[in-house]
Amino acid sequence: MIKIRIHKRALASVLAAALFSAGCASVNLDSHIAQTADQALEMASREDNLETAQAYLLRIASRFQDQGDHAAARTLLQSERLAQPAPTLDNQKKLLSMASATALDDQSWARELASEMAPSDFIDYPADLMARAANLQADTLVLAENPLSAAMTLILLAQTDNTADAQQIHDRVWSLLEQVPDDRLDSASADAIGYEAQGWLELARIVRAPDIGIDEQGRIIRGWQNNWPGHPAAQVLPSGLRLIATLADSRPEKIALALPLKGPLATAGKAIRDGFLAAYYLDDSTNSSKTDIRIFDTSDTPFSELYRELSEQDIDLVVGPLEKEALAGLGSMTTLPIPALGLNYLPSDSQAPDGLYQFGLSAEDEARQIADRLLAEGLRQVLVLIPQGEWGDRVEQALLKQLAASDGVALDTERFFREDNLRAVTADLLGITVSRDRAIQVERTIGIDVEFEPRRRQDADAIVMVAEATVARQFKPLFAFYFGGDLPVYSPSIIYEGTPSPSRDRDLNGVTFTDIPWVLGDDNELRTRATEIMSGTRGQPGRLFAMGADAWHLSKRLPLLRQVESASIAGQTGVLTMTPQGSIHREQLWAQFRNGTPELLPKLSPEVSDTVSRDEAMPVTGHN
Repeated sequence: MIKIRIHKRALASVLAAALFSAGCASVNLDSHIAQTADQALEMASREDNLETAQAYLLRIASRFQDQGDHAAARTLLQSERLAQPAPTLDNQKKLLSMASATALDDQSWARELASEMAPSDFIDYPADLMARAANLQADTLVLAENPLSAAMTLILLAQTDNTADAQQIHDRVWSLLEQVPDDRLDSASADAIGYEAQGWLELARIVRAPDIGIDEQGRIIRGWQNNWPGHPAAQVLPSGLRLIATLADSRPEKIALALPLKGPLATAGKAIRDGFLAAYYLDDSTNSSKTDIRIFDTSDTPFSELYRELSEQDIDLVVGPLEKEALAGLGSMTTLPIPALGLNYLPSDSQAPDGLYQFGLSAEDEARQIADRLLAEGLRQVLVLIPQGEWGDRVEQALLKQLAASDGVALDTERFFREDNLRAVTADLLGITVSRDRAIQVERTIGIDVEFEPRRRQDADAIVMVAEATVARQFKPLFAFYFGGDLPVYSPSIIYEGTPSPSRDRDLNGVTFTDIPWVLGDDNELRTRATEIMSGTRGQPGRLFAMGADAWHLSKRLPLLRQVESASIAGQTGVLTMTPQGSIHREQLWAQFRNGTPELLPKLSPEVSDTVSRDEAMPVTGHN
């Protein structure tokens, strides 16, 4: 007799496998709930009826989505079993796929879905799913970088769904059309079919016409409404356009201009005042019979007392204060009884109260733009020179923070006083001192003189030089003396005195710097006329004059900039935008010293990553 001995553990495995097989065979997919994507695919593979298996996978994918597990849902939706869904299941698969593609920010998947998508596809869904399908379809098209088709989808939704929130849809349609490139918008407008689409595209095209200001945009929008009276967007304008169209009605009519006109800040206060009034008188959109500007000297009265008095009068807006301490007093309030456009900035960690806006020639803005330029040109490791003091502290903090945000780094930062030995400061910055000390240590160690040639540090890509012109003219030649002449140098506007001086600025050749359009831009009417009849429009007083001019234009548009994220003003001090906290940021121009004269550099294109040709500089015009 043959005895067969079976190990207990092996027997248990065989029995478990048999039981699992028997159990799987009897599982009803209609009631089965898989816990993982692999388990769902395994169960579906055991079902002979393909449509039943697909319905099961879609149900489990939907369950995964409800649980927030879009990765598991993607595994099922992209599986081979669902590659060719049954016609009755096709829309369900598309809906689930769009939901997971957008949730996972899967651009490749979104592009695959969008390639077979028409704006009208959502109409095939039942009425209770139509809005969800349309919005998912728009999200998918945006992710696939096709904002025009996304806008067309929502335009159709507004026509077909009477229960939809028209304002919400129109706001989103407009935000999408703003993303469409000019050439694509022009061709789409020429080929558009249907009253609604034609109206939307014409509106988008005419509002973005080049060289028009916000006031002209308001007239264009109102004209479009008159020409398209029955269009849905004419009846419910997108919020941003409605603000622009009604800008004249919302402008402050009684403005208090509160500035120091005596004492140490008198020069700055008077320059800002003159710029503000000059811009007001040259503004054709202003109704002078309705606008009342009252000027108050803050050097005579504590600003807190003046503001309290103004709050009891019929004042719509206070422009001021300029003094940091006075602005801090406003910043300590919970809500301002009268809106104020402060002409300075609170500390970066301060929370501004409702009604307080902040605008000035911020050194931090320039530091951030220098960091952005460096990183756009692929210069990630920099050496930094910054003056000692509170102003320099703010510049350093803003520069380092912006560099770090995109993996840039300051290898070394040297702080200096203008009275310092600048040769020693430069040697320390470029690592010459370390190199020399190392050689001395070697000599001491071996006991004999060593032939030594100092070398600068080799890991730096560029130098950021924050220094006024008289100091910068000394630093720049020292870079070459200490073997750093090949490093590109970047500076803020403090380096340029505002008027070309080739003989004095020849030592600054090669330095790239940022400055305001008032200084570097083409001729403009305000600068030409102001220079003809007024002094104090050049150099730093000229920059403050330009700031005053921009303060006037900002005074008319504060609610617009606050409520419309994409709104901007092409000002004398830069392209002005507003943060959600009410702070104005400026985007300036760029120039490079050549033969002692600044020459305007073209704006960097988004594609620039590593290098920028410095052979494309253009002469700066408009210096009088």
